[in-house]
Amino acid sequence: MPSRIAISNFITSALPRIGALLRKCLNRALAAWMSIAALLILAAAQPSAYALDFPMASHLAIPDAVELSVQPTSTVALFSQLKTGVSVSSNELALVSLQSSQVELARTAPGAQKAAKLIMASEYGWNLRQYGCLKTLWTRESHWNYKAHNYNSGAHGIAQAMPADKMAIISTDWRTNPVTQIKWGLHYIDIRYSNPCNALAHFNNRGSY
Repeated sequence: MPSRIAISNFITSALPRIGALLRKCLNRALAAWMSIAALLILAAAQPSAYALDFPMASHLAIPDAVELSVQPTSTVALFSQLKTGVSVSSNELALVSLQSSQVELARTAPGAQKAAKLIMASEYGWNLRQYGCLKTLWTRESHWNYKAHNYNSGAHGIAQAMPADKMAIISTDWRTNPVTQIKWGLHYIDIRYSNPCNALAHFNNRGSY
């Protein structure tokens, strides 16, 4: 059996190595825990990429069927929807077709007169006497020709708007759309003279309206 002195010497010589080993293990454990703590702090301080790119939603709001229906718009807007691939209802397509046919019809003098008669009756409530005054007035001004242009004054269209670009308050297609010109002309008469017969009376006295 080893003597007590030999055992004591062995323990004495081994203690420094054991202490160094323990310190090394403690340093490694401390470093590992510090790394874990740093990761936890970073995770709590800023949201992850998943949270940023893919936010979670508890539910999806689905609009009612009424909200899904597209409200009637102008012909220009509907054509724009068709060009960009936005779906439109059969009613809207029918509206585009109707408005397009009205525009084509109004490119002739009789068609323009018919369109004006319908618009003035539905939007202003003017009677046949007022229509007679309007027909006389715009026959003198342009012969109901939507291309009519006065190069001296710059007046343009069926109602001879001056300056012509005032008709843009109705639509930007005023150069080529007789219905736009008619709507602007009726609006102008309503605002300034109250009705076509008053506008015609002013035209007869002054040569313009």
